[in-house]
Amino acid sequence: MIETKVSQAIIGTYFTKLQENLNLDVAIVGGGPSGIVASYYLAKAGLRVAQFDRKLAPGGGMWGGAMMFNQIVIQEEAIDIVREFQINHQPIGDGLYAMDSVESTASLLYHAVHAGATLFNCYSVEDVVFKDNRVAGVVVNWTPVLREGLHVDPLNILAKVVVDGTGHDSEICTTVARKNGVRLATDTGGVVGERSLDVVTGEDEVVRGTKEIYPGLYVCGMAASAVSGTPRMGPIFGGMLMSGRKVAEDIIKQFKG
Repeated sequence: MIETKVSQAIIGTYFTKLQENLNLDVAIVGGGPSGIVASYYLAKAGLRVAQFDRKLAPGGGMWGGAMMFNQIVIQEEAIDIVREFQINHQPIGDGLYAMDSVESTASLLYHAVHAGATLFNCYSVEDVVFKDNRVAGVVVNWTPVLREGLHVDPLNILAKVVVDGTGHDSEICTTVARKNGVRLATDTGGVVGERSLDVVTGEDEVVRGTKEIYPGLYVCGMAASAVSGTPRMGPIFGGMLMSGRKVAEDIIKQFKG
């Protein structure tokens, strides 16, 4: 019966996909634009990469544009990434471009998957695997399990590198520092906390702060701002895209060099 075949196909192919991603080169936590860009470049370089997002629709804050006006702005420094992802863009002067936020987010996701990255939605990363003073994977559960407060044990997924792309809360860095009593590569040794909005400084510093923050743990996007204590920047997304590319380049050098 076709009804049974439909169910068998979904269950069979899903669990094949999951089993193929139980041991990764890179696990990216959070489905925002910087993480998606990172997954694209990492997969394009031949690394096994999976991205885990707690929401039904990965994409982070890019979908909504600014205050639900579904337009975003990009600066000249990131326009080569925009062109690589084949996103339509309109010059608005002063080296800035406007883009449709829905098209932009959809294009990032499409290109990442077609480059070979795997995206898992409705997954929450509740902890990391921590071995020999190094982050060595992620501990995952269904988002509804955690939201309902159900006492259901998670699964673990090993990864040579974990990327914290969880946005403003920098959840993975916070967890690593709190649960293991370690110092991160920040001024305080912990998560400093995001500062108030300053577009120019925020855009520069989010890329500068994209780095390995602890052995096996990298940070990108707004999580990089939160960890290092730099300003937020609002609905301009060049820094997010450049941060994703930078973290991918740094990890690729680690693997290839």
